Amino acid sequence: MTPARTALTSLAAPAVPTPDAAVALRPLDPGRARITGGFWHTRQQRNRLDGLRAGHAQLEASGTLRNFRLVAGTETGEAAGMIFQDSDVYKWLEAVAFELGREDDPELRTMAREVTDLVASAQLEDGYLNSVHTLRHSAEERYTNLAWNHELYCYGHLIQAAVALARSAEEEQLLDVALRIVAHLRTVFGPGLRQATGGHPVFEMALVELHRLTGRPEILDLARFFLDVRGKGERFDQVRPGPGYFSADVPVRETVSVEGHAVRALYLFAGATDQAIEDRDEELLARCEAVFADLLATKTYVTGGMGARWDWEAFGDPYEMTTDRGYAETCAAIGAIQWAWRLLLATGRPQYADAIERLLFNAFLAGVSLAGTEFFYVNSLQLRDGAKADEGRSIVHGRRGWFDCACCPPNVMRTLASLDHLVATQDAHGLQFHQFASGTWSAGEGEETLTVSTTTDYPHDGRITVRIDAAPSAPRRLSLRIPAWSRGRARLTVDGAEATVPADQAVVVVEKEFAAGEEIVLELDMTPRFVGTHHRLDASRGAVALERGPLVYALENEDQDEGVTVDDAQVDPSAVPEAGAPLDVLDGAVPLRLAGSVVRSSPAAEAWPYPVHGSAEAELARTAHTWTAIPYFAWGNRSVAAMRVWLPVQELS
Repeated sequence: MTPARTALTSLAAPAVPTPDAAVALRPLDPGRARITGGFWHTRQQRNRLDGLRAGHAQLEASGTLRNFRLVAGTETGEAAGMIFQDSDVYKWLEAVAFELGREDDPELRTMAREVTDLVASAQLEDGYLNSVHTLRHSAEERYTNLAWNHELYCYGHLIQAAVALARSAEEEQLLDVALRIVAHLRTVFGPGLRQATGGHPVFEMALVELHRLTGRPEILDLARFFLDVRGKGERFDQVRPGPGYFSADVPVRETVSVEGHAVRALYLFAGATDQAIEDRDEELLARCEAVFADLLATKTYVTGGMGARWDWEAFGDPYEMTTDRGYAETCAAIGAIQWAWRLLLATGRPQYADAIERLLFNAFLAGVSLAGTEFFYVNSLQLRDGAKADEGRSIVHGRRGWFDCACCPPNVMRTLASLDHLVATQDAHGLQFHQFASGTWSAGEGEETLTVSTTTDYPHDGRITVRIDAAPSAPRRLSLRIPAWSRGRARLTVDGAEATVPADQAVVVVEKEFAAGEEIVLELDMTPRFVGTHHRLDASRGAVALERGPLVYALENEDQDEGVTVDDAQVDPSAVPEAGAPLDVLDGAVPLRLAGSVVRSSPAAEAWPYPVHGSAEAELARTAHTWTAIPYFAWGNRSVAAMRVWLPVQELS
């Protein structure tokens, strides 16, 4: 394969189904989805200008890039980091690829080429590539610990980076590396060869996308093999903590509920959905939908966070969602977004766009600082006053620039860089908006192209203006999702005339012959609301959470009066919170003022915290108080202070 041209670039979607794939919706074509201003543009620019460059420095400082030099023989020494350290480089490269597609940057392109050269220099003659494994183990030990050595996992991220570089940056050197890896693997795994797969999925997703790019059927065959052998073949029965941890207890097609390590399971089912789309496999798609529905119903935090247990970074049991020990790994939010996006393409059902919105604004966005250079690995929903820092992932440390296990930072980088393609899709009839951001969007070909610009201050404001820039001389459809929290309370005007929006309608469709200059305005109801909890969610029983628009809110000590702590908060959910002036220090986030109380236990209960129910010692002293809440994603950007999402309800005297 010859080197690609670099004169022109255009951002391509991360997942692009083939023309024959069974999908209801398709991503917009390369260069036709652009976030140009507003909330998400600010975060993308910080990621581009600061995050990616800081990430490159961290890859160097951690020894991750040096590992490739050691294999190539240009330096001497011992491998640094974890066995899967290579994957951090590949996620960073994927992020750079998307950024180069958004807008070329000579410095980033040079950095990407230098890093790609390093990676290619470490590939062995037979196609094998894993710098840490090569430095620490013999050739005979390859693939002998599939559960934990993550060779296939690293290949998956390399392939995803290679596809992104080829599509969005017209750089194909890493694609050559990826194809050599696939050729190597086809001599080791498959029918008549070894019947096994890796302990950490992502490879399944990556192989389908490589097939989509290259059109090579043998690559899709290999993806099918790795998907279908999981739960059969080698099931990790003798590997602690058991096959359920690796999503290998039963085959994918028999799974009822996600189990074990959250990120592994989410990546696996994203890949299974890709496979169902390409194979037009309705049964597999239905299974993926059913498992996702169970996940939302029983194992998802109000923030969209997923994974309740610190032990093994696992989901836990149904409704096991503690607050201060909640895990909700940032990478799990990203995996869930990837899965929901594929389900949205496959079905067109708006509930998947609802899920993406909750995940993006809360579970994902909390994982990165406003500056774009520091990260949370874990996203607990509560931090107690006086909490002590334990291991490095704890939120008590605040966000950090990097981690020993650095999966989350470059994962955040690649997600921010590719966000443009989560906003809108196309079909034969027109353009569909699933998320809301300021930008430009086009669907159709030639004279049949519909091009629009959107302007909004979402999520701080609920007004979205869609302006027609160019339209064909034939009727087209423009669809806008009505988020679940605003259904029945949304207003729509089309070129100044108010249109009816049925109360139960999840998508509003405007179909007409559009003219350049026309405007469609959607106004979503941003009235703050309290939400309750399922009776089995013990950790949040008797409490409420506060939401405004797509944002989940939290109380943080930073915003409260001196001498009070959010640990002593009770709120009155019958009083509608009042919006305050936007906070410049938090990029214009809108604070909310809540009526409630500061509560104090009796002296006896302070000495022994289990007084007899109904006794005088059990009485609480209450002082009326107004609390200030901020969006959950913004907490921890000024200090590391007590914080809580679930708010105890004020008891009436």
